[in-house]
Amino acid sequence: MEFRRKRRSSVEIGLIPMIDVLLVLLFFFMVATTFRHHSELKINLPEATGSETTQENQALNLFIDANGAYSLTGADGKALALANPNLDGLKAALAQQTIATRQLPLIINADGKAQHQAVVSALDVANQLGFHHLSFAIDPPEQP
Repeated sequence: MEFRRKRRSSVEIGLIPMIDVLLVLLFFFMVATTFRHHSELKINLPEATGSETTQENQALNLFIDANGAYSLTGADGKALALANPNLDGLKAALAQQTIATRQLPLIINADGKAQHQAVVSALDVANQLGFHHLSFAIDPPEQP
């Protein structure tokens, strides 16, 4: 009987493969966390809570419908005739207003489905003609 001890091979933990595995895991988690961000834009729109002011009766009201057609109401509350419901007709109707009327605020009432370009064009025409007191009308929030 031989009772010699067998030679054991030395146990080694390979550090280089372990480092490689850890770096791969690190890169995986870094890339995975960048995809978790949702691309959202949350906008809190202002809501009207006050009552109507008396100055609104002394203002020009510009209405823009969903098709981009313009209509205008004068300071006296009567509708002003537009030659065309497009931008040229609006420019002609606003040009007919006197200089004193241009000091009154111009309130823009745009439909929610109106194109942004129609509103911006109306703002540009009003600015070119000397209307500097511009405001937007909004609907009051719905009560539950």
